[in-house]
Amino acid sequence: QVQLVESGGGLVQPGGSLRLSCAASRSIFSITFMAWHRQAPGKVRELVAGISTSGITTYADSVKGRFTMSRENVKNTVYLQMNSLKLDDTAVYFCSARYQGVTFWGQGTQVSVSS
Repeated sequence: QVQLVESGGGLVQPGGSLRLSCAASRSIFSITFMAWHRQAPGKVRELVAGISTSGITTYADSVKGRFTMSRENVKNTVYLQMNSLKLDDTAVYFCSARYQGVTFWGQGTQVSVSS
């Protein structure tokens, strides 16, 4: 089992920045893959960014160059630094962890981009 707790969401103006955090209940060295997803109202959940145990990252085309995912192993935490936010980035952001063949999810954190 892996419990995930996201934080850092909020309301921000277009062009602003936010940093999301996802704290895991076990060492992230043991987690094969961690990722951030988002789901906007009326839309399917989509992968935003992911990071492997070795630190290799992957990003959706829509966020490349604006979002950066990183990990802090000693804190069992991954982050999503979001810069140059757009209205279309408004969504609930979820953290996921792939552990022993099972995907675990956090409860989500709301990100709202509005002027």
